[in-house]
Amino acid sequence: MIAFIADNLAPIMFVSLIVFLMLGYPVAFSLAANGLLFFIIGVELAPLSDSINLSWPLLNALPERFWGVMSNDTLLAIPFFTFMGIVLEKSGMAEDLLDTIGQLFGPVRGGLAYAVIFVGALLAATTGVVAASVIAMGLISLPIMLRYGYDRRVASGVIAASGTLAQIIPPSLVLIVLADQLGRSVGDMYAGALIPGLVLTGLYMGYVLLMSFLKRDSMPALPLEARTLGSGVTSLIIALIAAAGIAYAAHVYLSPTQGENADILGATVGVAVIYVVALIDRALKINALSRLAQQVIIVLIPPLALIFLVLGTIFLGIATPTEGGAMGAVGALIMAAAKGRLNLDVVRGALTATTRLSAFVLFILIGARVFSLTFYGVNGHIWVEHLLTAMPGGETGFLIAVNLLVFFLAFFLDFFELAFIIVPLLAPAADKLGIDLIWFGVLLGINMQTSFMHPPFGFALFYLRSVAARVPYLDKVTGKMTQPVTTGQIYWGAVPFVGIQILMVALTIMFPQMVMHYKGSGAGVDPSTIKIEVPGFGTGGGGLTLPDNGGGLGLPGGLQLPGGSPLDGGQQQPAQPNGAPAQQNGAPAQQNKPAPDLSAPPSFN
Repeated sequence: MIAFIADNLAPIMFVSLIVFLMLGYPVAFSLAANGLLFFIIGVELAPLSDSINLSWPLLNALPERFWGVMSNDTLLAIPFFTFMGIVLEKSGMAEDLLDTIGQLFGPVRGGLAYAVIFVGALLAATTGVVAASVIAMGLISLPIMLRYGYDRRVASGVIAASGTLAQIIPPSLVLIVLADQLGRSVGDMYAGALIPGLVLTGLYMGYVLLMSFLKRDSMPALPLEARTLGSGVTSLIIALIAAAGIAYAAHVYLSPTQGENADILGATVGVAVIYVVALIDRALKINALSRLAQQVIIVLIPPLALIFLVLGTIFLGIATPTEGGAMGAVGALIMAAAKGRLNLDVVRGALTATTRLSAFVLFILIGARVFSLTFYGVNGHIWVEHLLTAMPGGETGFLIAVNLLVFFLAFFLDFFELAFIIVPLLAPAADKLGIDLIWFGVLLGINMQTSFMHPPFGFALFYLRSVAARVPYLDKVTGKMTQPVTTGQIYWGAVPFVGIQILMVALTIMFPQMVMHYKGSGAGVDPSTIKIEVPGFGTGGGGLTLPDNGGGLGLPGGLQLPGGSPLDGGQQQPAQPNGAPAQQNGAPAQQNKPAPDLSAPPSFN
């Protein structure tokens, strides 16, 4: 029995960790305690098994592993993006966006749902924090959607799902962690995840469009009296066309000097001009633009500028993700100050939440280092690799098994725990099968996004439950009594969006180029067209010349420079035909020079 335990310590250790987590112990402490417990067991059982490589001196490696975690520059992006997201949420940006985009889409059936998804994608690209997005939209948009007759399941599902877009749309925190665990560039991970994130946003909107036809009463358009900004879409379209024209003209003007950056700089000029025009139009009350156009331009451009400041600089290679996060944090403070919302309470609250999340991540990482030290010492990585690579179906079977495993574990673990525990075990097997790890990381990120939506443990559902009304309340606008949102309605509303996320996983597997575009097209080279030319020997035109003394490469004469040696002053001498000796200063060169003795080392005396 003892020998059996010694030979199978890796699977026993992994199952024990799952049991500890199921019992509700904190993840960081479960990892560390499990690692230390099985380290002691492994040291005692090491003489009984060749697969156990543990000894007491190995514990001396722990301080260095802890220091490696704390000195990881990549993980600095997590507190920066967390701080940025919370400051933006406190600055009222989400409220302004939801109100403005809701007015823009208001005349359309399901317009508020479209606005929530659109704003969710924008918040995801500026905050990267799921909790901030879900809570902000739950507080602001859920009462409005209920006020105008939206089905409670549709409303709650749209809000929870839109908040989880912060999981996959850069600058997502989980993408930073996945890149770190997979040993890949965060910038490449961001570039690979961008298109899948946008496609997922489109699928959410497609679901709303479908429901607006199938269940017309579940998402009515805003009534005319609720459209406080009035109409004016035509004015907005004209303004956008003008901005596009200015951007194109700037692009043409800057192309000769700026090259590939001219398109980005041109777009920046066009956006800046239309923003300044809207500000002047409002300040001087010229009213060249409609109120709706003014509001959309003034509200949308600052967060879009912040997105460019963060993601644009990363994609262009100007800044690292850590530097981009720092610039985003400064930009969030500037936006909050511009709105008059920046005060000591906002900064204190943002710092407190950032410290809490950063400490949570750090302790999980430290616990994971203790666990991995023991797990690798009992050859657990080899056990996992053999288990996964032996799956029937090769790469396809591996991907199906891994996604099913992650989907199941997402019922009980959040994305940080999955990233720190499961991903390091899966990455070596994926790499051995030849799977691109950026594509694999994005695929896992989309799958782990379901961890926020799984009833009954999805964190996005908990966030929404914490801000949704639990008892009937009096609506402050209509004066009518409004019924609360039940937990069951929140859970059932999330189910269709979990299905959409599973569909997105399948699409990513079927169309890997959605992610693989991060490598760029490059210039393809056909190996058959490669031709290597070696400079010829001989014939006095140049290069290295072997003297023609009638036999092979002429080793006795060595390699001769055409026309003389540099020691002779570098004088160019013509090559003589038929092996005739060269002339030096009018005298014939020495003939029949004896061959050097190569049997003894040279003498420098």
